[in-house]
Amino acid sequence: MIKRYETEELRKIFSEEHKMEVWVLVEKAVAQVQEELGIIPRGLSKKLEKVKVDPEKVEEVEKITNHDVIAFLEVVREQIGKKEGRWLHFGMTSYDLVDTAWGIVLRDGLNVILKEIDILLKILKQLSLKYRKTPQMGRTHGLFAQPITFGYKIKSWYQEVLRAKIRLKQALEEIAYGKLSGAVGSYTILPPDIEKKVMKILNLKPEPVSTQVIPRDRHAYLMTALVIYGCALERIATEIRNLSRSEIGEVSEPFTHGQKGSSAMPHKQNPITCERICGLVKVLRGYLVPAFENINLWHERDLTNSSVERVIIPDAFHIVHYTTKKMVWVLKNLRVFPERMMENINNSLGLYASQNLMNRLIEKGMNRKEAYDLVQELSFRAIESKIHLKEMAKDDDRIKKFLDVDEIEKIFDLKWFLRNIL
Repeated sequence: MIKRYETEELRKIFSEEHKMEVWVLVEKAVAQVQEELGIIPRGLSKKLEKVKVDPEKVEEVEKITNHDVIAFLEVVREQIGKKEGRWLHFGMTSYDLVDTAWGIVLRDGLNVILKEIDILLKILKQLSLKYRKTPQMGRTHGLFAQPITFGYKIKSWYQEVLRAKIRLKQALEEIAYGKLSGAVGSYTILPPDIEKKVMKILNLKPEPVSTQVIPRDRHAYLMTALVIYGCALERIATEIRNLSRSEIGEVSEPFTHGQKGSSAMPHKQNPITCERICGLVKVLRGYLVPAFENINLWHERDLTNSSVERVIIPDAFHIVHYTTKKMVWVLKNLRVFPERMMENINNSLGLYASQNLMNRLIEKGMNRKEAYDLVQELSFRAIESKIHLKEMAKDDDRIKKFLDVDEIEKIFDLKWFLRNIL
């Protein structure tokens, strides 16, 4: 991920320095269990406690070995000496180390994201309560439909993010696995009880049946949950963008002191943060296909997943965390214009009550088709003449036969439309 869209918390978790630390942690846990069981002499796990691996040194060795894990092991052996070094990585294959460490990194990164989502949920809940009685025109197909409240709209956002959080927590359970089952997953060297003991130390679960790697459907599930959550952020951002359009003007994202909207037009206050969120979610969605394609590896494994995951998974985590932080900032400082919302309801010329008017006519005995056609006719005339539909209904002789003035007034009562959501 380019630095512009990284977050400090995840930069550390996905850094090469941290990866080396976790690799050492895994090797130490394996050595500790092997020492306890008498498989290797005591001493290695103690030595590993003091090991600090320089990623640049590993990179230099990898230029010779063309194998990152072997390069890492050589650098570690230089620090711990030949006596203990001979037992380092004993009975393991590379991906016993890599995938187990990957499970730790992904678990920790996801926990960082979940904490930020909790902040977002809190803000959404506060806003939904603050604006629960603020009338707003609901729109379908971009056109006036029927009134809602702004708080009710935000409650929809809250529920979607909440569902996404539940999926991400499930993905956390799905990804927190490790393995020590060896080159083809058959425990040729190290028996399953060692794997269980090591995973307990690392707070991971042992993969029930692995190949040389953890099955990649777990990672695809994680990516899917991240993308669905990203789409929830995109929906919120898109709605804010639409509601901030000049002709609607009901909300606006924050515009800070000294900020400029356009190099050419000084009046512009563009929703750039919400646009940035939408743009990054486009990138995020693009990672789903390679994540799915990683599920299918040749036989007990090939290396086609590795290069893909080095790109898409850290990038996806950064995008999700970054866009969550930005959405938190937008919503904390969101500018809301209730007067404009009411103005837009009034500008609808009462068209929001067309269904209610039609239904009352049907209840009074008018044929449904006749009622539909009549209300449609009056609605189209109201738009053309800029006359409120209520006034046209009061003056129409065909409606007067079924409804009196008081009944028509009640049909257009705004509170009636909001009675079940306030």
